[in-house]
Amino acid sequence: MTMSSVTVRVDSETKAQASAIAEELGTDLSAATRMFYKQMIREQGIPVNLRLRDIPNTETVKAITEGRDMLSSDQGGHATADELFDSLGI
Repeated sequence: MTMSSVTVRVDSETKAQASAIAEELGTDLSAATRMFYKQMIREQGIPVNLRLRDIPNTETVKAITEGRDMLSSDQGGHATADELFDSLGI
């Protein structure tokens, strides 16, 4: 298979940040670019969901905090699903 070169122009900070992420994932920018192209071909679109970790949104963080607060308070919980439904009036 004949190989071709691709030149991408980005600012130095963008390149450094992307390179650090690629290295953390165990690869380099060239391999990451090849993976990106292959995924574009496979999905017939531009993939946008590649990340190191999922960051919960504000609503999710609030729900997690409320749940932890409830567990650590005297509110306790419910021993059965029926108790939960009763407390909710269902």
